[in-house]
Amino acid sequence: MIKTNRGAVMSDLGFSYLIKNREVSILRNGKKVTVLRADRAAAFCDEVVDMDDHSAQQLMARVTGNYKRGNEKLAKSNQSSKYQN
Repeated sequence: MIKTNRGAVMSDLGFSYLIKNREVSILRNGKKVTVLRADRAAAFCDEVVDMDDHSAQQLMARVTGNYKRGNEKLAKSNQSSKYQN
């Protein structure tokens, strides 16, 4: 958990990134999740440079596909009821 300057608490999603040889490696909890190359790496660097930590975490979650859309619970309940006899 990270405490912000306003006293609000936000959770760290565990993402970080490394830039090496014009590639951006995105890590989650220290393990490599994905690698961005060429145009995607440049676009990511342009976006993340002006972001605060929370926004950067959200961006990395979206880029890696580890982003909750809010409908997982609903989809799971619909699927389980669909196959009940």
